[in-house]
Amino acid sequence: MEEQYKAFASQLRRPTNEDGVKTGVHMNEGNKIMNLEAIKAVNPCAHDRILEIGMGNGFFVKNIVSIHPTIVYTGCDFSETMIEESEKMNAEYVKIGNVRFHLASADKLPLKDNSYNKLFTVNTIYFWENPITTLNEFKRVLTADGELIVVVRPKHIMENLPVTKYGFTMYSKEELILLLSSNNFEVLDSIEIEEPSREVMGTMVEFGSLVVRAKQK
Repeated sequence: MEEQYKAFASQLRRPTNEDGVKTGVHMNEGNKIMNLEAIKAVNPCAHDRILEIGMGNGFFVKNIVSIHPTIVYTGCDFSETMIEESEKMNAEYVKIGNVRFHLASADKLPLKDNSYNKLFTVNTIYFWENPITTLNEFKRVLTADGELIVVVRPKHIMENLPVTKYGFTMYSKEELILLLSSNNFEVLDSIEIEEPSREVMGTMVEFGSLVVRAKQK
């Protein structure tokens, strides 16, 4: 069982090949509430330039770009499998030109300075090897008045999941706010979302998420 947990943790971090495709679908289902709350916090509007870090298979991209034809969306992920799935799932928008995807790690983005007014990420912070470097990179690509939205499952929930002992760095609400405020972000608000409990590998587990919205100081 431990080997299964370890393998699943690896796929959550970087979905790969056929198992990665299945993991992408699993994440869409398990993280639906989180993704929809993230999009609500982003509040996509006409002429927004929106960057998402770790969009998985791109299932929720349509919920953003369908709001207004002038919205430009970029997704970055360091999983080749997720890039391929995202491009297939959003082929129509990619062809039009208002959606594009890049194979990249969060701390080294192939994007111009000050090029996005909104940046959001769901369930990726656990895997940032150097959070300070990553946040500096976010500041680089954000406009001066740009907003950052970070969505996570808080530590008290993550600690109850059997896979999180394999390569996950977990954050409480207070730790996440401190990380952002210590790295030149001003936290605008934080919202705790209750989610229905669900069964995980035979055990009922409490679920919930945290949405933190910030801007550069």
